[in-house]
Amino acid sequence: MEDIKYIIESLLFVSETPLTIIRIQKVLGQADTKDIHEALTTLAAEYEARKGGFLLREVAGGYQIRSRPEYREWIKRLIQRTPLRLSKAALETLAIIAYKQPAIRSDIEHIRGVDCGGILRMLLERKLIRVLGRKQIPGRPLIYSTTKQFLEVFDLKDLKDLPTPDEIESLGNSFSEIQD
Repeated sequence: MEDIKYIIESLLFVSETPLTIIRIQKVLGQADTKDIHEALTTLAAEYEARKGGFLLREVAGGYQIRSRPEYREWIKRLIQRTPLRLSKAALETLAIIAYKQPAIRSDIEHIRGVDCGGILRMLLERKLIRVLGRKQIPGRPLIYSTTKQFLEVFDLKDLKDLPTPDEIESLGNSFSEIQD
């Protein structure tokens, strides 16, 4: 399998979602994870050295070829699709789920102080959250968590990449200083 790097590059190119090493291994058959990881590292280094229009990123637990952020303006002009718009209420609900997951509706509503049923349905439809199951308490409420789509949309490798509450607070303080 001397062409493993190029085969993996082809797989990454045609895949709509990030590919995990395990998924790549299933497609390749006899390749071991060490060889796959080495090929991914080499590809990432080649893309970085070339400084072309693409880079290889580890995102949402897998690997994906992405366009370079500095070319975002021109790509937007070409595609001109409507960006994912979330209301303040939806962002608040999504943030609560992201930081408190697994979370049930009553916990989310307790924090927000309002009903969240419609927002939860919309976040489920957009595949930003998912239902993990039911909590074993009276009423057996649904348990929510974020999805890989959430990680992709917010360009996160995993949930550990979410900003800490201290980072958020310092960002807020910096913003209020600018406003003064």
